[in-house]
Amino acid sequence: KIEFYKENKQQTLASLKIGCKPENADLCGAQIDWAKDKSSRKNVLQLTTMTGNEFLLHSDDDSIHDWYRAIRHVIDKMSKKGLSIPAHSIWKSSSSEEVNRCEGDKPNPKEAKSEHRKSLILRLNHSSSDTSEKKRVKSRLKKFISRRPSLKTLQEKGLIKDRVFGCHLATLCKREGSTVPKFVKLCIEAVEKRGLDADGIYRVSGNLATIQKLRFVVDHEEKLNLDDSQWEDIHVVTGALKMFFRELPEPLFPFGFFDQFVDAIKNQDYDQRVQCVAKLVKKLPKPNHDTLSVLITHLQKIIAKAMVNLMLSQSVGIVFGPTLMWPEIETSNMAVNMMYQNQIIDLILTEHAEMFNPEGM
Repeated sequence: KIEFYKENKQQTLASLKIGCKPENADLCGAQIDWAKDKSSRKNVLQLTTMTGNEFLLHSDDDSIHDWYRAIRHVIDKMSKKGLSIPAHSIWKSSSSEEVNRCEGDKPNPKEAKSEHRKSLILRLNHSSSDTSEKKRVKSRLKKFISRRPSLKTLQEKGLIKDRVFGCHLATLCKREGSTVPKFVKLCIEAVEKRGLDADGIYRVSGNLATIQKLRFVVDHEEKLNLDDSQWEDIHVVTGALKMFFRELPEPLFPFGFFDQFVDAIKNQDYDQRVQCVAKLVKKLPKPNHDTLSVLITHLQKIIAKAMVNLMLSQSVGIVFGPTLMWPEIETSNMAVNMMYQNQIIDLILTEHAEMFNPEGM
């Protein structure tokens, strides 16, 4: 026979009381098979005795296969000998294993055979109370998710604002009904109003915590006033503008143009180099082209004050080269690419009139 003991999590075989009576099942003439149609759980065995009692054995891991082979071996051995064997006891003494006995109603000989079933479920790692609690939590989560308003509804109510940082340039411009992001224009206006003479403008870093705070305001609030005293440090404004460009999913110079610009800047003939870069600039998507044009026009005003702010075109190129363009996949030539990136921005700044000449478009 096979015996089942009901065990508490901290209980061991040695601590069982002498008078404890285990639940048992006679294996003589019994049948064992996988209970695929009796339970929705995996790894469930059905043991049916000669008297018609049924037992379901469950394990959360593959150890159930060992139980199946062991019980099958005993049943086959007994059927060959035609004898019963001494009682066998299945016991798992572990804090992570327990045997939970689910008793049915007392057998009634007048009722059908199904009424005689007793179900014993061997469960590992969690108790029946854990299962019921998980079911309750799962049910509540389903209700919460089903009642949750859609993103569109939250946006219509003004509870969620479309972000600016990290948004695709074309998407942002389309949403704002412009070809140059509003935030870019606001930053440029603020810098030209009170930062053209600032020493190392765009090169000097602002306070990162304040820059992050400004970013949060831009992404979550309707109105932005860069003249507010909390944005008094102009390097915070320039830092936020550079962060905006760096966090674009695709840079201002799209990935598909990177190698073309690098090849153009390698041209040994200066005039041909200018012409090649100018042609590529004119081929940029409308939002990218117009935003670059506004930014370059602004940076020329920075360079015009180089005697005061110490920012020459080469210095601006070093700052904005890796900010405005980078390859889709970084390679071991990162240092070489950075040199070309700087030269490309420097050339566009120097030859601004040629790059954005409407007649050549």
